[in-house]
Amino acid sequence: MPSNETSALGEAITKVPLLEDYIEGEQENEGAFGRIWIESKKLWHIAGPAIFNRVSNYTMVVITQFYAGRLGDHEMAATSIANNVILGLDFGLMLGMSSALETLCGQAFGAKKYYMLGVYMQRSWIILLLTSVALLPWFLFATPILKFFGQTPEMAELAGVISMWFIPTHLAYALFFPLHFFLQSQLKNNVIAWLSLAALVLHGFFGWLAVYKFQLGIMSVAAASNFSWWFLIFGYFGYIVWGNCPSTWSGFSLQAFSGLWEFASLSASSGVMLCLEIWYDKVLMLMTGNLYNAEISVEALTICLSINIWQLMFPLGFFAAIGVRVANELGAGNGKGAKFATKVSVMTSFIIGAFFWLLIIIFRSKFGLIFSSSEVVIEEVNKLSPLLGVTIFLNSVQPVLSGVAVGSGWQKYVAYINLGCYYCIGMPLGYLLGFVFNLGVKGVWAGLIFGGTLIQTLILTAITIRCDWDKEAEKARLNLSKWEASNKNNEG
Repeated sequence: MPSNETSALGEAITKVPLLEDYIEGEQENEGAFGRIWIESKKLWHIAGPAIFNRVSNYTMVVITQFYAGRLGDHEMAATSIANNVILGLDFGLMLGMSSALETLCGQAFGAKKYYMLGVYMQRSWIILLLTSVALLPWFLFATPILKFFGQTPEMAELAGVISMWFIPTHLAYALFFPLHFFLQSQLKNNVIAWLSLAALVLHGFFGWLAVYKFQLGIMSVAAASNFSWWFLIFGYFGYIVWGNCPSTWSGFSLQAFSGLWEFASLSASSGVMLCLEIWYDKVLMLMTGNLYNAEISVEALTICLSINIWQLMFPLGFFAAIGVRVANELGAGNGKGAKFATKVSVMTSFIIGAFFWLLIIIFRSKFGLIFSSSEVVIEEVNKLSPLLGVTIFLNSVQPVLSGVAVGSGWQKYVAYINLGCYYCIGMPLGYLLGFVFNLGVKGVWAGLIFGGTLIQTLILTAITIRCDWDKEAEKARLNLSKWEASNKNNEG
């Protein structure tokens, strides 16, 4: 029972690295470089495995598109639509809704209220499973949906069939993301990295068997991804129930069914916030599908976005790291620690983004060969490379600022910012440049970048700079007390 667990939990976890390390970094005899070095080690302790996990997970998507491309350009384009639009929109929603756990589990772990993490994860499972069932028509009727948004009948038909093969992956997301954030918030980073590596190897092997060994066709490529995601679920859950999280997992609890409305509210805010960001790229894909010679444009854009998202795993690793760091420090009442972690994380991610931007400029005519041998497609990729470089550069900061928002519980406010910047400014500007001024995919992409991403990044930067971190720490403690009181009342 929660009321009797305090002393046992204190014995179960005798060290909280994030908090203890920060105390060392705050010693007066530490210079600026020393403090940055200590904070960087703490960030990389989370960001390193998180980056590897995200690179591995997205590489599974790239492998799926790679094998589809070996079956033909039409198969690759259809798989890209199914993977990036139908499954991608679902991925964004599930990831967004489950990211409420980053706030709640991170702050509870920082405040040493460990038993609450398991209850939070189970509540997230309930909400996401109900949501996934409600979203099944999105997959079952993908073909008419894609036709409605202007995709060619041939591409919509094949993408719709592929989408139905992705339904097991869709259902897997509802269980995977809560498990992932549950482990991440308590620094179980190594198991996340190792299981991600195993899933990546299995995914590549299954795809090879399907395409080259047995020549089963495009549907088998989609089916291979299902096995990989469910492997991750069983691996995560097995690790938890076999006694590796004794203080945060004590079995299934009826408390998971209490307080669902409040939890759903935060999950919805988190979902809207991140979905509006993740869906933005999908809007770019859909708008490009309405251009003249759409198949070439879609394939070239898919290659560029694949490179962008691949690189984006680094800033997203810092998104995860800063979310945990800020949540832990605010939960512990340390506003100064959250502020300093934010500064170091933004600086580090910015340097990494500048490095990748330089690589894109140097190898702009080469990286398209990874995905396609078509000279027309590679030339189109070369033309889009400058926009890809700008996107990578901007994305080195924006996800980190969003991670600060998640760790602080600002999801509701950032959702409004994303809606205004992306969909009220960026999308109309992209349509204007791409279709009215006939600039094609370059115009659509430029409008979305400079009209949406740039403005949103500037606004989040201003909010973060003006933040009163001591006030946020006090707010986090009050929220945790409210959630804990609610649990005890429901138990009684």
